[in-house]
Amino acid sequence: LHCRCIQTESKPIGRHIEKVELIPANSHCEETEIIATLKRTGQEVCLDPEAPWVKKVIQKIMSNSRRR
Repeated sequence: LHCRCIQTESKPIGRHIEKVELIPANSHCEETEIIATLKRTGQEVCLDPEAPWVKKVIQKIMSNSRRR
C-alpha cells in the first residue's frame, strides 16, 4: 500500500466540495492526505495541505466537529 495522493490541487475549489476526508500520516504514507469529493461529478481531488485556503477549510471542519 502507498499514498493515495500523487498530485495535489492548490487552487481554491472550496465551493465545489461536497465532503472532505482527512487521512493522517501512517505506515503506508508519511504525508497527511486531504481528499475532497466534488459536488457535481463526485470526483475525488487531493488537496495541498500547505495551501492557505485548505488550512482554512480544515480549521472550519475541526471547529464544527468540536461543537457537536
